[in-house]
Amino acid sequence: MAQSVYIHIPFCRSKCYYCSFVSYPKPELKSRYLDSLKKEILAVYKNEPLKTLYFGGGTPSLLSADEFRSITELFNISLNTEVTTELNPEGYNKNGLEAEYFKELIDAGINRISIGAQTFDDKILKLINRRHDSLQIIKAVNNAKISGFDNISLDFIYGLPAQSEKMFTDDLKKACDLGVKHISLYGLSIEEGCYFYKNTPQNLPDDDLQADMYLSAVDLLKENGFEHYEFSNFAQKGFESRHNLNYWNNREYYGFGTASHGYLDGKRYSHSTSVEEYINNPLYIIEELSETQKSKLEEEIFLGFRKMSGIDVDFINQKYNINFCAKYEKIIDKYISSGFMKKTSKGYALTPKGVLISNTILAEFLD
Repeated sequence: MAQSVYIHIPFCRSKCYYCSFVSYPKPELKSRYLDSLKKEILAVYKNEPLKTLYFGGGTPSLLSADEFRSITELFNISLNTEVTTELNPEGYNKNGLEAEYFKELIDAGINRISIGAQTFDDKILKLINRRHDSLQIIKAVNNAKISGFDNISLDFIYGLPAQSEKMFTDDLKKACDLGVKHISLYGLSIEEGCYFYKNTPQNLPDDDLQADMYLSAVDLLKENGFEHYEFSNFAQKGFESRHNLNYWNNREYYGFGTASHGYLDGKRYSHSTSVEEYINNPLYIIEELSETQKSKLEEEIFLGFRKMSGIDVDFINQKYNINFCAKYEKIIDKYISSGFMKKTSKGYALTPKGVLISNTILAEFLD
């Protein structure tokens, strides 16, 4: 039974230069899109009590509090449900995220926010075509806290144009000083579909510098009381993203909206990436091929190793009727001896150094 919901809000005022996500500068379609979104929810959702509800994008902060409420009221949520929305610091009205907006979000059922900061460096923010400045990040966090939000996350990117290791760690020190409870870090990845793909910026940090940035961040955040609980995510105790843990624990969830993905009744599915197609037919889904036992095992391993606590060998052995240690003995020995993997009380986990070559390691498990 699915107890988590992801909702995609695909609109932005403008595209950031690094962004290859499904988002469109077409806010004029918002009203029609929300009508179709509600139609899909009412047709598909089975009124299960939810543990988590997550609004991602795009820029969900283009929604008014009333628009959020019109969606949250369609779900069976309680005070114990983690209800998260992503927000951009420039806010709903381009003047920053005001305290009144945060109060209205709380009234609409939102109790966790994830703010896309990316960096506190104003020059870099302009280089990557962000619409906010560093003061708006600080204002957003302070206004959120004043309004009653305790569960606040900030997103940062490392490896940005002209960014040094010190600039990145200074960003994280400022985030710690602001008292946020969760921080997400993502290495810059320039993929097809983003502006930077055909317009490569100058002074990009190389792979070695990106690796140094990541390892420095792990040490700095641990020193400031953050637990490194997933490749890219750090939290004060009790403030881990329960919604994302649902993904990494390989549990089912609903996906609603353009380009969203879901996992129901053992099957994975997705929606069209076209806003117009979704508006015209929100009930059309694309089912992925049925998973084999082999592919399910590989997915369990891939997702499990994303958590810094790693995989539970007994759980995998019972679920898939295998002897994990015997099946993967050579791979385990190879990466433990080289310091990229470690033994835990329940199984195995990657070390921070192992995270840096995780694609290589996991490819061997997924062979």
